[in-house]
Amino acid sequence: MGQNLRVGLIGLGTMGRHHARVIRATEGLDLVAVADPGGDRFGVAVGLPVLPDVDALISAGIDAALVAVPTVYHEDVALALADAGVHTMVEKPIAHSVEAGERVRDAFAERGLLGTVGYVERCNPALRALRERLDADELGRVYQVLTRRQGPFPARISDVGVVKDLATHDVDLTAWIAGAPYVSISAQVAHRSGRQHEDMVVASGLLANGVIVSHVINWLTPFKERVTVVTGEKGAFVADTLTGDLTFHANGTVESTWEQVANVRGVSEGDVIRYAIAKREPLALEAERFRDAVLAGPGASTEVVSMDEGVHTLRVVEAVLAAAAENRTVAL
Repeated sequence: MGQNLRVGLIGLGTMGRHHARVIRATEGLDLVAVADPGGDRFGVAVGLPVLPDVDALISAGIDAALVAVPTVYHEDVALALADAGVHTMVEKPIAHSVEAGERVRDAFAERGLLGTVGYVERCNPALRALRERLDADELGRVYQVLTRRQGPFPARISDVGVVKDLATHDVDLTAWIAGAPYVSISAQVAHRSGRQHEDMVVASGLLANGVIVSHVINWLTPFKERVTVVTGEKGAFVADTLTGDLTFHANGTVESTWEQVANVRGVSEGDVIRYAIAKREPLALEAERFRDAVLAGPGASTEVVSMDEGVHTLRVVEAVLAAAAENRTVAL
């Protein structure tokens, strides 16, 4: 394609307004249509008519679309776009249920269209640098991935609890960083704020390659924390996705002269390195990856999150809720 991709955006809320800004700033993309049945409270349209629904968006003649409506509407909107032959990125999670996610995934696959899910954490500079260093074997064998995603309640969320809204990020990034899907998960949730859905979760699981994982996620901590710790045979990486910083804590090589301790195969504290990394806005990189994947065509090797991965993440997230409700470990 010589000219820019004509992009439509549906959902003009908290995420939609950021997507609109980024699409307009991305070379090769033109934002030509926006839609939201609830109107345009953030003034995103800037000269474009605010269309009422996905059908009107499609009628504007678009090559690609970004879906940022509430999760409960993801399936209907995405299926309409697939039917119309429009390459699409759906904000995470892919849909409100695994079955809905599978229908969305299959619709895009059957039509040979690009379908991707917007897990923007994969574009975070700290996690990208972490993944590159793991790929370069700087940690050796990975033993454990631990994530903490805590903070106050966001007013924008009404249709899901903390598991489907936030834990979905941690599940996706953990499987991606460790390079393996989940095989089992157990969890506890709590309802402490008087809302319909859970607002706290602690989950632990096992990946197919033997890596053990742990997630602490809530909406009831009065400070924001977004931390991923990967521990392996040479030490531990700590990625702070709020600041975009990556730190490496090396295992020390201090010899112990205390015989009882020396016989135990443990580690000691070694050098600590904080890497200087370029810090681009993750959403801007996500938009470029979407553009490149659309232009590359179906089947090309790209860095977007596949809808199949989106379905796996949703399957794990639903297993977290089932494990908590039934107080058992769920096999995947």
